[in-house]
Amino acid sequence: MSAKVNTTAGGAPDTAPMIEEGAAFLRLAAAPGAGRIARDGRTEEVPVVVIGAGQTGLSVGHYLARHGVRFVILDANDRVGDVWRNRWDSLRLFTPARFDGLAGMPFPASGSAFPTKDEMADYLEAYAKKFALPIRPGVRVDGLTREGDRYVVSADGRRFVADHVVVAMATYQKPKTPPFARELDRGIVQIHSSAYRNPSQLCDGPVLVVGAGNSGSEIALELARSGHRVWMSGRDVGEVPFNIAGLAARLFLARFVLRVVFHRILTLDTPLGRKARPSIISKGGPLIRVKRKQLAAAGVERVGRVAGVRDGKPVLADGRVLDAANVVWSTGFHPGFDWIHLPVLDEHGEVKQTRGMAEGQPGLYFVGLHFLYAFSSTMVHGIARDAEHVAGVVAGRVREAEGTRKTA
Repeated sequence: MSAKVNTTAGGAPDTAPMIEEGAAFLRLAAAPGAGRIARDGRTEEVPVVVIGAGQTGLSVGHYLARHGVRFVILDANDRVGDVWRNRWDSLRLFTPARFDGLAGMPFPASGSAFPTKDEMADYLEAYAKKFALPIRPGVRVDGLTREGDRYVVSADGRRFVADHVVVAMATYQKPKTPPFARELDRGIVQIHSSAYRNPSQLCDGPVLVVGAGNSGSEIALELARSGHRVWMSGRDVGEVPFNIAGLAARLFLARFVLRVVFHRILTLDTPLGRKARPSIISKGGPLIRVKRKQLAAAGVERVGRVAGVRDGKPVLADGRVLDAANVVWSTGFHPGFDWIHLPVLDEHGEVKQTRGMAEGQPGLYFVGLHFLYAFSSTMVHGIARDAEHVAGVVAGRVREAEGTRKTA
């Protein structure tokens, strides 16, 4: 299966053109960040390949460039930021703009504003342009293997041979729905939250939203306000105990929660962080913007766990059958790393890594994973630390290898 390499949670610039065969392909060998082209015209050797041009991949690229390391960033989308552009229409980031900028470029908005998905996409596009990051758009990675002590990244019939590969992608690649979803009546409209855009995609009648995290809650609130009767099923993930857009948040609370609690306290270096990590990974984080009171005021009814299907309709664990006309599955994602043909996952499907370094696979790195090092590891404001750390390790190893070759 092909891996859709997420641009970012953001936008895409007019970066280097997609690699082609022939003279145009060979001319790219002289471009910044390009590698040596093999005689077959389909294989390129480059010290470092970064997979994914999302905010994670752009952050890694920024730090690699600062170290003077040659690299390329491969991305399946035609524009940086398309992953954000293709999310639901009303989506705004859950964090204020002061926390939404990447290293070296603040987000161009009032610090208390909540950027729209398109504003975030455009920001990432501008970021890639500003730092002239060597992005190859429209290159869909479909395999990662090893040949000897080097890695081979296959993409659309081309091969990139590298000493180091950074997988700069979150584990939100393949939508996940329960097996019994296929047993629902064919007349019920089913859609995963990743494909949801606006209420017009649904038919008239009640909606069951399965999943009560930030995305599920935002979608449920929008659907209720559009006139649908909405049930929301899913475990209570808790909520940030203040208004993220309020005065207290702007003055102190937002920074304390995002930059202190999520970024410095809930880490793998603290007992509290290590204890909290399994629960956070399995349940997700607390509601940040939407509050339980808002959902109740809008008419969203909380119901129990969806246990299966009876007579074509969803049935709850307590036996209640819901006469839903629509189901929105906000049930998360599979990691989507089946294109990595290396033993990098443990028995729980998590990447075996330490601070982004893959265990037993020297030269392979991951950035953007849920709680890679801290609760903030998948948040825009928390990516820089992980990206800087991994880029520093890569740069050190590249310099060490170059020094060894010179003295050999």
